[in-house]
Amino acid sequence: MVFRLLFRAVIMGPPGSGKGTVSDRIVKHFELKHLSSGDLLRANIQRGSEIGVVAKSFIDQGQLVPDDVMTKLILRELNNMDQRHWLLDGFPRTVPQAEALDNVYKIDSVINLNVPFETIKNRLTARWIHPASGRVYNTEFNPPKVSGIDDLTGEPLVQREDDRPETVTKRLKAYEVLTKPVLEYYQNKGVLETFSGTETNKIWPHVHAFLCTKLPDVSQKEAASQR
Repeated sequence: MVFRLLFRAVIMGPPGSGKGTVSDRIVKHFELKHLSSGDLLRANIQRGSEIGVVAKSFIDQGQLVPDDVMTKLILRELNNMDQRHWLLDGFPRTVPQAEALDNVYKIDSVINLNVPFETIKNRLTARWIHPASGRVYNTEFNPPKVSGIDDLTGEPLVQREDDRPETVTKRLKAYEVLTKPVLEYYQNKGVLETFSGTETNKIWPHVHAFLCTKLPDVSQKEAASQR
């Protein structure tokens, strides 16, 4: 009987760090099942599940969903992925969550994306939208012809609340306070791998090289079989 060694990983990084892009590439290259706690939470709230209703009651009051509720939600989902390699995104966010996860699964690697807050702030605050059409501009990569004005209608552009400098700064500081103990927890366990940089495309090759020491790159196999 052949036992398959399963690889269990966590990806961490502040909002705007390129975590979503890196996660998509990991899934494509290494066939890990990506589980986003945010996506799972939204799906349960929309479905009106028991956990979704409880979680929504906290969110509606502007509170964080308690550790025990999030842990129950995630562990139940991971139980359905027992024979898969997986990548957890957005969980654990606190040390009690990390400890609860460790009680059930052995985490092999924690991939931490370390992008300077100033880079993230510039990236997120550069986004402006035209409310009526939904057109999105980026003052660095896709600027309007006239600053602050929609190209087609000449109407003013607005910045979403989430993209305003003061909101972005607040979110980044909150992330740092919340996750620093979690990073230290995994550092002490010897499973934390930190990848630093200002551009996702420059960070990714290092993440890819690291994961190649753990798992085969299935995208290369597929490319070879198509020749």
